[in-house]
Amino acid sequence: MSLSFGYGTNGLADLRLDDALALLADLGYDGVGLTLDHMHLDPLAPDCARRTSAIARRLSALGLTVTVETGARYVLDPRRKHGPSLLDADPDDRARRTDLLLRAVRIAADLGAHAVHCFSGVTPAGTDEDTAWKRLAEALAPVLDAAGAAGVPLAVEPEPGHLLATLDDFHRLRRALGDPEPLGLTLDIGHCQCLEPLPPADCVRAAAPWLRHVQIEDMRRGVHEHLPLGDGEIDFPPVLAALAGTGYQGLTVVELPRHSHAGPHFAALSLPFLRHAQESTT
Repeated sequence: MSLSFGYGTNGLADLRLDDALALLADLGYDGVGLTLDHMHLDPLAPDCARRTSAIARRLSALGLTVTVETGARYVLDPRRKHGPSLLDADPDDRARRTDLLLRAVRIAADLGAHAVHCFSGVTPAGTDEDTAWKRLAEALAPVLDAAGAAGVPLAVEPEPGHLLATLDDFHRLRRALGDPEPLGLTLDIGHCQCLEPLPPADCVRAAAPWLRHVQIEDMRRGVHEHLPLGDGEIDFPPVLAALAGTGYQGLTVVELPRHSHAGPHFAALSLPFLRHAQESTT
């Protein structure tokens, strides 16, 4: 089975969104990982609904599919990276992050997106683990209800350094919530290389039943640094073969947010790399 490849707009932050989408279509990408942020599609802007409709039309005209990503660094708080989070002590702060995810679900439904991506956040200093997990489950409950009603999966990403950092942590959340149908997984292939005990291809197979979104980049063991494809330690053909073997039909999105300064260059290099790696598996 052929995989569908995309590129994340958080790696094209210096481009206007329309220019970024046109670039990806011209390069031959199948879709886009659209990060909700002030420079592309601001989820807090008063004209967000109108803008979303226009983007939906543009995606359709370009033949691009989409996943909505919610990892913008300062979209809610201009002074605190990824703040507020779902784990903050202040319930009003947690509610602001939940509201962002609810907005993301509505936007994703209007765009016909494959999924909405999110992550847990870092456990605040002085917060015990049980309290953090309780806050996470409570904050996500209304988002899962909305995702189920909209028919858009919520795909939680294990993120190094966060409360939910590993595949085992994802399963802890899933069990705590009663295994709700809308809850799925974002698997970042680089994160697997960075800290999972299993090789990335084995992580793909282990995650298959819950896989709703995939991010991909290169990485080295024990170092959480997103690298261009081929610059790290990942053996990509087995990973892509494992993905194809699961029957996964969503997007596999290149995730290079710290390479935006040369985004078009890395977008142009990444797709041929992935296609060659996939072809070498057959």
